[in-house]
Amino acid sequence: MTSASVEDALAALGDLLSADGAQASVVVVGGAALIVLGYVDRVTQDVDVIASRSDGGTLVPPDLSDAVWRAARTVARDFELPSDWFNTEVAAQWRGGLPPSLIGSLVWRRYGSLDVGFAGREALVALKLFAAVDGGPGGVHFQDLLRLAATTEELAEAAVWVKTQDASPDFAGMVDEVARRAAGGR
Repeated sequence: MTSASVEDALAALGDLLSADGAQASVVVVGGAALIVLGYVDRVTQDVDVIASRSDGGTLVPPDLSDAVWRAARTVARDFELPSDWFNTEVAAQWRGGLPPSLIGSLVWRRYGSLDVGFAGREALVALKLFAAVDGGPGGVHFQDLLRLAATTEELAEAAVWVKTQDASPDFAGMVDEVARRAAGGR
């Protein structure tokens, strides 16, 4: 999906929710956020939902209603998207903790009865740095990190959070190496 097709799919999802008398408020990270906010020009296979926004405005792990899942299945069929185009797999990140910058960096857009908070640049740098440690320099996460053109200072700040995500003895060194390569890759 491109930026236009991500937004078209989200608009269709929001319209279906409106027709069903339902609503949802979600937080999106990953490629969809990067693309919609204009940080990268590439395609993505899915929309990664990491959180929901409660009625009180706080972020909570996504517990999406049946109406949301029905609407997502309809959009997948109508737009010929994979059945998991809209998914919460990334929400497993709640176990390790979310980047501290996530809440303050959200860029909210409304699509019918669907509010979507796209993770902002600072949170995306942290999440992409974390993902790039596993994916290596040839992977899409590292390439996205390069496209974000994070400064050395931004990478160092993101690395503080990323290092809290894995207690293995070699992980911190791996994070520093990926950050060093990303800083030098601009």
